[in-house]
Amino acid sequence: MSEKKPLINELTKGILKENPVLCLVLGTCPTLAVTTGVSSALGMGIAATAVLVCSNSVISMLRKVIPDKVRIPAYITIIAAFVTIVQMLIKAYAPTLNEALGVYLPLIVVNCIILGRAEMFASKNGIAASALDGLGMGIGFTAALFLMGSIREILGAGSWFGMNIPLLSQSPILIFILPPGGFFVFGMLMAAANKLNSVADKQIRGTDCASCPMSESCRGLDEEKECVK
Repeated sequence: MSEKKPLINELTKGILKENPVLCLVLGTCPTLAVTTGVSSALGMGIAATAVLVCSNSVISMLRKVIPDKVRIPAYITIIAAFVTIVQMLIKAYAPTLNEALGVYLPLIVVNCIILGRAEMFASKNGIAASALDGLGMGIGFTAALFLMGSIREILGAGSWFGMNIPLLSQSPILIFILPPGGFFVFGMLMAAANKLNSVADKQIRGTDCASCPMSESCRGLDEEKECVK
């Protein structure tokens, strides 16, 4: 039981607490580019998740074999191999999605989320933990893209998954499918994610402090800090 808890944490941390888009602010270029529609947003999220899980697993498997001096080129080569496989599958089975994603699909190779997880996590941890880390980060990335794509498509085009919404399709707010609308929605979702994280941290801190014999001392230090501010 003690080994399952950290593995579960590796899976769940990327969904909100360390969401790669809304909290770590990584991968913003494809995030803003492909979220004008829900379909393209989900396609990019699923593709990136598949590459994250596969590349994390292989890099973790080879972490003791890859020389330290060439680790970054080796990581990029591994990631590029999986991106090529994913791109070929999308071209074969979802050509419309391939056209919608355009150049951003092959650019997954240099996505800082994938390379960052390879360098910071997969190269230092076991295969199971690395795979779950990649899956959790991928789910968080996909969720952020889905939320942004939904908001921008509903408000900016009056549709969802290409289906018209009667009241909104007649007078959509076109700015939401333009770059300024993307930045606005991105900022609002970041603020919401930060607020949820702060509330969760306060709840955890309050639970821990209630049973801590040093809680009064900590409260005194917090008050002193507030006075200094």
